[in-house]
Amino acid sequence: MSITATEFKSNLGKYLLLAATEDIFITRNGKVVAKLSNPNQDRVDIARSLFGVLPADMTF
Repeated sequence: MSITATEFKSNLGKYLLLAATEDIFITRNGKVVAKLSNPNQDRVDIARSLFGVLPADMTF
């Protein structure tokens, strides 16, 4: 998702919540100046990629 810096400033709370599920690119004068993302996204992606790989009878 791409939004302007003004939009981000006006709706900070909304975009902080959205950043948990998707990357948000903040633009100023039509150019991307920042990226807001979930710091744990790499871990989430790795965990999702393992679903179905491990045997169902395996316990931790």
